[in-house]
Parts: sequence; C-alpha cells; structure tokens
Amino acid sequence: MDNNALIEFTRDMIRIRSLSGEEGSVVERIVLEMHNLGYDDAWVDQAGNALGLIHGHKPGKCILLDAHVDTVSANPEDWHSDPWGADIREGRIYGRGSADTKGNLAAMVFGAAQVNREQLIGSIIVCGSVHEEVMEGGSLQLVIKENQPDYVIIGEATNLQLNRGGRGRAEVVVETIGKSAHSSSPEIGICAVHAMLRLIEAIEQLPSQQHPFLGSGSMVLTDIISNPYPGSSVIPNRCRVTFDRRLLLGETIDSVVEEVKTCAHAANVECTVTVLDGQETTYRGYQMRAPKFFPAWVLEEEHPLVQHAYAALKNLNSGTEIKSFRFCTNAASSAGMFGIPTIGYGLGRETDAHTANESISIEELFQAALGYQAIIQAVLSFE
Repeated sequence: MDNNALIEFTRDMIRIRSLSGEEGSVVERIVLEMHNLGYDDAWVDQAGNALGLIHGHKPGKCILLDAHVDTVSANPEDWHSDPWGADIREGRIYGRGSADTKGNLAAMVFGAAQVNREQLIGSIIVCGSVHEEVMEGGSLQLVIKENQPDYVIIGEATNLQLNRGGRGRAEVVVETIGKSAHSSSPEIGICAVHAMLRLIEAIEQLPSQQHPFLGSGSMVLTDIISNPYPGSSVIPNRCRVTFDRRLLLGETIDSVVEEVKTCAHAANVECTVTVLDGQETTYRGYQMRAPKFFPAWVLEEEHPLVQHAYAALKNLNSGTEIKSFRFCTNAASSAGMFGIPTIGYGLGRETDAHTANESISIEELFQAALGYQAIIQAVLSFE
C-alpha cells in the first residue's frame, strides 16, 4: 500500500470544505482517486454519493463499505490552525472532518483497492455518502436500494475496535400552549414557558432506560424558544423545545411520543408531541423526507459477519474487542431499517468528532486501511 498516497488523499479531502449540501467537490475528488487506484467502476449516484466497485474473480456476496463525506462547520477562531489546512504535526493530521469521517473513508478506499481479486468471491462497493450529519442514513438508503448489499461496514470512529450495534436517535419536538396577556397583567394569562419548565423537570426525573449491550437511553434538551419572540411586554402563549432522544432496541416513534405525553399528564401540562419531520435536499437536488427517527440496532455476536471480521482484526491486533456505538450512524438505515447485517469499524474515538482541533493519527490511518482490507478478505473469501 502506498502510505504517502493515502496521506495525501486524506489531506486533499480535508482541504475541500464539504458541509452538508456542499459535498460536490470532495465527491469528485473521491471518484478520481477510485479510478486512479484501478476500481472496476466509479461514479456519482442521483443523490450525489461517491461510489466505487471492485469485482472478485467470481460472483458472490456484495459488501458495502460506507463513510460519510459531509462535515459540521468549524470556527477558525477556536482552532490552533486552519480547520481546512490538513496540517501535519507530531504524527497527526489536523482538520475538520479528519476523524468524522474522511480519514476512515480514505482508509476504506485504499484498503479495498489492496484486496487480492483472485481470492475474492463477490464484490466490494465503497461509498462516500452525503448529508449524513443532518439525516443519518438518508442518502445511504438510495445506495442500498440500487445495489442490494449483503453486508455493510460503517466507517465511523471505533478506536479500531469492532462494533456490532449502536444506539439510535430521534428529534422530539414538544410545544406547550398557554394564553397571551400583557405582562403588566400576568394573572389573566397562562405562561407557556412556565408549563414547559414543569414538563422539562418531569422528563429529567425519568429513569434512564437500559440495554445490556447498548447501555442507557437518554433524553436531552437541545433548544428552547418562546412565542412571540422577542416577547416585548407579552406573556408567551407558546413554548417549543427539541429533545435529542437516544434510542435503544425496540423503541418506536409511538413509544417515544407516549413517554413524553405520560410525563405531560403527570405534570398537568397541555402540549403537543411529535417526532420532527425531516426534509433535506442534497447538493444534486435529491430530496429526502422522513421522520427524524433513526432506530437502534444490534447484530448478534455469533453472526458470521461479526465472527469473520473479528478474527481478521484479531490477527492484526490481539487486543481487538467487540463493542457498540454510542452515537448514531448510517447503520440506523442499513441495520435498523433494512435489517442488513452491519458492523462498524474505524480509527479515532467518538469524542473526536465535532471538536475544535479535530485530528487523526497517521499510524491509525494506516492500521485502519489494513483493517478494512482484512475484513473484506475474511468476509468475501467464503461462499
């Protein structure tokens, strides 16, 4: 493997700003690299995802490797160097998206290219997916429908461990309803904010749900606004909050909504509760609309995908462990919605994502590329 080329490809991607909805240039760069590495085909689909195909020596299962190319924004004032400079210091590459998750995509692209096709039964598809930061799995659904993979590997931070599950996520919107009045006569109004505060207190007293493998669920307030706003001399008659609800296995939109309604009833609060309706358009004009409800998932440890991947990674690092994601990934679609056997593997830690001075270890970049190569060869060497 040409490690210098892998480093430069990673840096090139980091230098190209790719906020959600602005990924066109980095997608072009990825497709170019796939062609340069000898992929059998490389293209951009209707949603704008970058896709590369490698055929084995005879037909068999299809394994899809996915890592998203969009990033959150960065404030240069919070960084020690240019967030899009891809500077190298003390064996690390710095830049927005390095850990989340361009480093993993680069490792996938190079790792897949190193697979011995004469020993490969089936095919590999590597996907640089778009718009994940605002709608997990949205654009990946198109990839799955058009390519019908048998297995999926999600390239997100696992600290080079093997993940076989992950918590889901829902955006829950709650609105309390009061009665407006002039602030000089508050006794004739009903303040929707006061009602919301009672509901928030009731929600915060809920015991956390637990799963033996995924850990705890959670409900965290992420924004709050009253109406009218600004409220000049008026008692607000509406208050709207959004909760980030981390999901465990078996939870549904109805169960999450009912949980909040039960708290509202206990707190004697009138409100509406919905899961936010997500409406997103990719840079290619592809429209995605679905509730912002991304299911949790777990693949049983005995599944062949887990066992073959685990054995391959153990050969590279005897300390490899089987764990789960705490954050939500595109696996919410591949595993949570489509039921496709899915695992996660990648360099970096979950806590590296979305931080100032985000960076990755160059040594881990090399290890991740070898890891992806090893997993592919282990999974697609049997019929």
